[in-house]
Amino acid sequence: MSYLEGLPEPHILFDTQYRILAANAAYRRQFSPERSVVGRTCYEVSHHFNVPCDQAGESCPLAKSRESGQRERVLHLHHTPKGEEYVNIELAPLLDASGAQAFFIEKMEPLRVAQGQAAAQGLIGRAPAFQHMLALVARVAPSQATVLLLGESGTGKELVARAVHEASPRAHRALVAVDCSSLPENLFESELFGHERGAFTGANTARGGLVEAASGGTLFLDEVGDIPLPMQVKLLRLLETGTYRRVGSTEQRHADIRVVSATHRDLDRMVAAGTFREDLYYRLSTFPIHLPSLRERRDDIGLLATALLARVAPQRKLQVSTSALHLLQAQDYPGNVRELRNLLERAALLCDGDTLEAGHVQQALLSGRRSPATPRADQQVAARATVASDMENVNLVPGVLKTMERAALQQLVAGHQGSRAELADKLGISERSLYRKLKALE
Repeated sequence: MSYLEGLPEPHILFDTQYRILAANAAYRRQFSPERSVVGRTCYEVSHHFNVPCDQAGESCPLAKSRESGQRERVLHLHHTPKGEEYVNIELAPLLDASGAQAFFIEKMEPLRVAQGQAAAQGLIGRAPAFQHMLALVARVAPSQATVLLLGESGTGKELVARAVHEASPRAHRALVAVDCSSLPENLFESELFGHERGAFTGANTARGGLVEAASGGTLFLDEVGDIPLPMQVKLLRLLETGTYRRVGSTEQRHADIRVVSATHRDLDRMVAAGTFREDLYYRLSTFPIHLPSLRERRDDIGLLATALLARVAPQRKLQVSTSALHLLQAQDYPGNVRELRNLLERAALLCDGDTLEAGHVQQALLSGRRSPATPRADQQVAARATVASDMENVNLVPGVLKTMERAALQQLVAGHQGSRAELADKLGISERSLYRKLKALE
């Protein structure tokens, strides 16, 4: 206990039955300030589970340690007095005299760059694809490894780059972002490395570049696939040797930086086509991380919608109805979180109340660049096949078409929970036409 109490990070000691035998003050403050944890199971305190983590869909470090016989690290979402927080867990087994695992010490470090609940800023999510990405961020951040973020546009690559920086030993220094796609080739070198006075027309004073500005911190190269080939050689030298020269200077300068890069391009294909240097690709991709698209984490759309509405309409405290959420989750979002944010901002402007309904989302979708999600081709084929099958049993007598239409409309009205305008939109007719048909039903 005296050893554990001297450690600044939360630590617990527990046995092979998951029972907590000791917890230091840091753990008690972080996870259970109101109640003793001794004698309770680690999974009950941390997750409010009734069974061990691996039986509840989480990865259990104790189970992994039993298999490997060594230390294990995992990322978990823990309950705290402030809500759910992501926590880095490092578990070490303690052996008895016979060499068997008798006890376990668990060290917990909150990962404050991401949230498992709606928050004002930072990374938000709980979906398995998001948690896998976050576990890689937590693992690589404390190192000096070069990180390559791969993913579609709008997936939050700059947010992830910031998370890598803020969870690293360089967090107290600057994170400097370079938008490689916006820099013209003739200015790229001077922007990155700086220039001496008189190096070119207009260079009236010497100026340091972005590499110098990032000294001691992190240099984030966004859209690295857009770097011109001549500049790729100089960037490679910076990564290989840690040195560079200002434009117009012969003096070698040392760069104390950690490089994180990102792209939405297929760098493997660019290497094969000769538009991206293979040696630079290998230097940048020491630790690649795939950022999941919004289609891969639809379960997070509810969390993201709450957080994004708080950002685009902070004074209104807007809620999202169940039908609106289902409609949001049905979209494919080629623009990912950025597209979701724009859609929610439009819907918020169309909503006069406190709750965003499906009609507001539908209207926002229709006013956007893309039409609302339609059934996939295989779903349409299946629907046509069902109709064809049903038609085989229809007795073709006069008036059968009108009867079928009335029956179908009655079924749709009985199952519809929204407004008349929404039903008209679904049927592809005007609200006035729907009104006439409903009157006929009556």
